[in-house]
Parts: sequence; C-alpha cells; structure tokens
Amino acid sequence: MSFNSSDDDSQQRFALGFLFALIALVVSTVVGVVVYQRGIPHAPKAAADAAAGSATNVPVVVEEDVATVVVENGVVKFYFASSKSELAEGANAALADVVKGVQEGKRAVISGYHDATGSAEANAELAKQRAQAVQAALIALGVAEDRIELNKPEQTQASGSNAEARRVEVILAE
Repeated sequence: MSFNSSDDDSQQRFALGFLFALIALVVSTVVGVVVYQRGIPHAPKAAADAAAGSATNVPVVVEEDVATVVVENGVVKFYFASSKSELAEGANAALADVVKGVQEGKRAVISGYHDATGSAEANAELAKQRAQAVQAALIALGVAEDRIELNKPEQTQASGSNAEARRVEVILAE
C-alpha cells in the first residue's frame, strides 16, 4: 500500500510541476510580447510605402530620431532627426510631383517648422538650414531658384512627439 501512496505523491508532484512550468511559460510569453511591441517602433506598411513615394493619404508615423519623408494630401513632409538637417532617403522620389508642378508653371513653397525644446534662436536657425537643404534638393532636380519660395521658420507644437514638429513642408502654389 505504501507503494501506491508514493506513486500518487509522485504523480501529484509531476502534475503540479508541469502546471507551474506551463504557467511560467505563458507568463513569460505574454511579458516578452509586451516588451517587444513597446520596445521597437513599428511603422505601418502604408507609411513606409508613402515614404518611398508609392502611396498618399496614409497615417503619418514619425519615429523620434530618424529622418523620414512622407507625401500626404499633395504636401511633401520632411521629418528630421534631432539637431540634424540631412534629408531622408527617398527625398528625390518624394519631390518628383513638386518638380513636375513647377515645370507646369507653379511655385514650390517651402515652410520650415521646429519644436519648442531648447533655444528658440538655435531651433529657428536649424529649421532654416533644413528648409535650405530641401531647396538645394529641388535645385539639384532642375527647379529654378526663382520658382522656390522659402517661408520664415515657425515654432509649432507636435500632436504626438517633437519629431512631428521638426519638419519642412513643400507645397505647390500658383
């Protein structure tokens, strides 16, 4: 009889051990998924396509410190990394419709914006440099300098992050 009692105890210990291991596996999987999703910024595929110039009117996802370019409702929006004025990859492709519009007689209007963090004077100067970088890209694509209008940089508040405020917008005007 003591043999059966020992067998029952072993089976109960095995079952409890298995149950605890299963619970630990489920908990660690859930924690791992949450950490992964919060730790890595993900851009929707449509936003990535828009940055490559293949789609318009998609939600804009701006990563905090990465240069990107998006075409949204006919407006080319360049987002800049903090303290940088380098254009994102795909800038020339994103400006293709602007170049075409200027060739058809319109003007390219460039507006620079900056966030409210740090020195307002330094931010305005950096916004100006960013707008001039976009201007230089348009000139390199064959747009005459007299067909480009640069607006004075403006301070703006971002709806989600300062990265949204660090931008240059290009529109076509008559």
